[in-house]
Formats: sequence, C-alpha cells, structure tokens
Amino acid sequence: MTSPQPTPESHGHTHSHGPAAPVSKHLRKVIAAVLIPFATAVLVGLFVLWPGGAPEHERTGVGFDRQTVDGKVTSVQQVDCKDVNAAQVPPTGDTSTPSGREAQQAQQGICKKATIEVTSGKDKGRTFTEIVQPDAPRQLREGQGVVVAYAPDAPRDLQYSVTDVDRGLPMSLLAGIFALAVIVVGRMKGLMALIALAVSFAVLTLFILPAILQGSNPLVVAVVGASAIMLFALYACHGLTARTSVAVVGTLVSLLLIGLLGSLFIGWASLTGNTDDNTGLIHGLYPDIDMSGLLLAGVIIGSLGVLDDVTVTQTSAVWELRQADPTMGPRALYRAGIRIGRDHIASVVNTLVLAYAGAALPLLLLFSIAQSSVGTVANSELVAEEIVRTLVGSIGLVASVPVTTALAALVVSADRISPAESAAAAPARGGGRGRRRKR
Repeated sequence: MTSPQPTPESHGHTHSHGPAAPVSKHLRKVIAAVLIPFATAVLVGLFVLWPGGAPEHERTGVGFDRQTVDGKVTSVQQVDCKDVNAAQVPPTGDTSTPSGREAQQAQQGICKKATIEVTSGKDKGRTFTEIVQPDAPRQLREGQGVVVAYAPDAPRDLQYSVTDVDRGLPMSLLAGIFALAVIVVGRMKGLMALIALAVSFAVLTLFILPAILQGSNPLVVAVVGASAIMLFALYACHGLTARTSVAVVGTLVSLLLIGLLGSLFIGWASLTGNTDDNTGLIHGLYPDIDMSGLLLAGVIIGSLGVLDDVTVTQTSAVWELRQADPTMGPRALYRAGIRIGRDHIASVVNTLVLAYAGAALPLLLLFSIAQSSVGTVANSELVAEEIVRTLVGSIGLVASVPVTTALAALVVSADRISPAESAAAAPARGGGRGRRRKR
C-alpha cells in the first residue's frame, strides 16, 4: 500500500523531507560558481581579520570588569541590623522618601551575617563576612555557592565581597536537558544542530568579539562572522545540496538588505549605541570602538538565526511543491510558495517583536510608571535602538520570503536532468519506495 500524496500545505514549516531530489550537473556548476567565490571571500576575511585573542587592559573594578573567584557560604547568623551598622543612610525620620524608608528598615530589621570561604584563587581558604539586609534582593543561605569579587587595591578586610550567586549547576542541567531533547527529537539532524550551535558560539567568542575589541570595523567583522556561521550551520544541518545553497543565497541577500537599512537609519536617527552602563564601560575601556557600528553588528547577528529558519523553510516548500507536481512552472511555484511564506511572515515578525519587548520589559515598566507618552518613549535612545533593531530585522525577514521563494522557483524550474543522470538516480529512489512498501 502506497502512502498518500503529500499536499503543499503539509510542507509549510518543515525543514527536512528526506533526501533532496537530484539536480543536473549544469545547475550544480551554476550554484558552485556563485557560492565558491563567496565562501572563499569569507575564509579570506576570517584570515585577515583574525584577532588572535582579546587585547589586555588594566582592570577598572567596575561592573563586569572585576576580578572574580569562587566562594561558598559556610555559615549564616541572624543579627540585629543596628549591631552591624547595616544602614547605609542615616534615618531621616521622613518615611515618605525611599531613602528614609530603607534606612529605617535597615536599622530596625534583622540582618544576616554570612561567613564566606574563598574556594579558588591565590587566597583559597580565606574567609570574610558579608552583611545581608532584610530587604536585599539576593539572600544567602548556608552551603550556597557564590561569585566573589576581588579588589586587590582595597584594605585587606574589604578586598573580597559577594557579587552574585553561583548558578552553574542549574544552568548546566538545563543545557543538558535542552541538548537531550534536541537529540531525541531531531536525531542526527539534532546532533548536527548542536554542533552548529557550538561552532556559532566559537566564531562569536574567538573571532567576532576579539576582532571588534582589536579595533576592526564592527560591521565588516559582523558580516564576515555571520557569513561563516551561516555557511557552516546551513550546510551542516541540511546537507551540501542545491536546496541548501538557494537558502544560503537568500539569507545572504537578506543580510545585505538588513545591513544597508540598519546603517542608513542608525545614522539618520543619530543612535550612538552608548545607552547604558555596560556600553559606557566598553567605550571607556576601548574608546576607539565605533559604538554605532557595534549596534549595527548586533542587528545583523541577531537577525541571522531567524533568517536561516525562514529561508530554509521557503526553499524546502518550493522543492517539495515541485516534487509533488513536476508540471508546475516558476510562476505557479512562486505563487504557491508565497502563500506558505505569508503565514510564516505573520508568525516570525510577531515573535521577533515580542522577543525584543520581553527583553526591554523592565525599561517599558519604568516609562509606564513615569506616565510618559508613546511619542516620548519611542523618541528616547534606549527605546529607539530597540525599535530600529526590530523594524530593520523584520524588514529583512519579510524581504527574505519573496526573494528566497523566487530564487528557489527559478532554480528548481530551470533544472533539467539528463537521461543518464535520471537513470543513475532512479534505482536509489526506487529502492526507497520498495522499503516503504515492505513496512
């Protein structure tokens, strides 16, 4: 009994449908003529811009730029806040102000006196105490692992302080569950996706970030790094096929559009990219870094992951439509593929906007508390950056659907397999059908 014929709609959001249909030698040569020079240019860019590690600098002790070691809470005692002078601000008596309320609570409440043991570094085994106020957002408990900041220039009693809790175990466990789920469901493709993810992080940490710190143009670095990630991820996960190559070209065209639009509107809107303590610290440590270029690089890299999803889906949809009905021409393929793409656009754009809104939710709450108008909120550089980032990325995503669909329709329609190539491919396809009938 043969399986029912697949419908076009069943391929709307599927990235893999078994082995891709063979293509002619002529088509393979055309695709190679486009992609080999591009891949060569990416390799040359990696070689020329390779930084060889992040540049050294003298630590400031501010924010993330601090020396840290591991620590462990060995004991926690409850003490009267007055006895340990926990109040940072003398009580004003005016409890209508935040400082007055905090100071009064700090002197009247019960604090915790935690003893911390340093478990790594040159002072391993050394202990110090940390006072935790009753209204502190981070409370300590006995046996808890912590991250300890080290200030070598401070007085001996003040050299160590708790800066965060150690989240290594829950984060590692969650990552393990994620990897297991991907492999169980995705099998070999899931494993290749995890390898591609590891390579993406490697390119980001070993090339993109150090190269920017070395003073290379952030836009050029982002384009080269994102292209390297795209080439490896797509071909590793989806195979070295004409279908994947079309998705690569569609992704590249969309990335170029995002880069052009981002460069235009970041400059036009006078976005500096220096909007918070972290970007201010980066600019202070490395004043030669182009912060607006860094913002544009973030837009390109942030859009790449969703672009891969859209272009692969559209290419697969067109290929499957052609296999389901070999009589369809490029125009019919494009119309059918774009109908699938419209559903994809609606879901992906909404996902992207909500992702950025979720990341900026605390900031949006602050504006809501201040009862600022929508125009005032949108005009502030903090929010304007996210709006430009979201809209430029979304435009690129929307454009990737017709671009990739048109490319796929033209390529698959122009494919003409010779009788010899068709005969060579027939036994393999016939064997596959035979195995399905036996099951």
